[in-house]
Amino acid sequence: MPEKRTMERAREDAREGKAPSTQAGEFVREEMEHIREGKHGARNTKQAIAIGLSKARRAGVKLKPPAGRYGEEVKKKAEQDSEEGAHATRKPSAKRSRTVTQALKREGHSAASRKALSNQARRVAKQRKARS
Repeated sequence: MPEKRTMERAREDAREGKAPSTQAGEFVREEMEHIREGKHGARNTKQAIAIGLSKARRAGVKLKPPAGRYGEEVKKKAEQDSEEGAHATRKPSAKRSRTVTQALKREGHSAASRKALSNQARRVAKQRKARS
């Protein structure tokens, strides 16, 4: 469940007419903070970003499913998250939630480091140049 402060920031971005990706950025930022604080970890920066985007979709941010090179499973999950955000949210399964949290706690915390974020940004920027 996203923090109240994050929801408020995302709503403010929506009111100002900012892009859905900007609104979702607040959720990604929150996720990075959680990893740095030690609440849980992530295998890599890409996973940390994906968790934040999933939270954003479930909170009602109208993000499109990922395009291109991502598999069908990823696209399907993104659509499920968006659908969840469009309807009234029901309480998540306690057992599943606990299991996911335990799994993430076993992961490392370097995925949210400045260096890891910088490397991720550069990698994505390189791909973007080649495609355009």
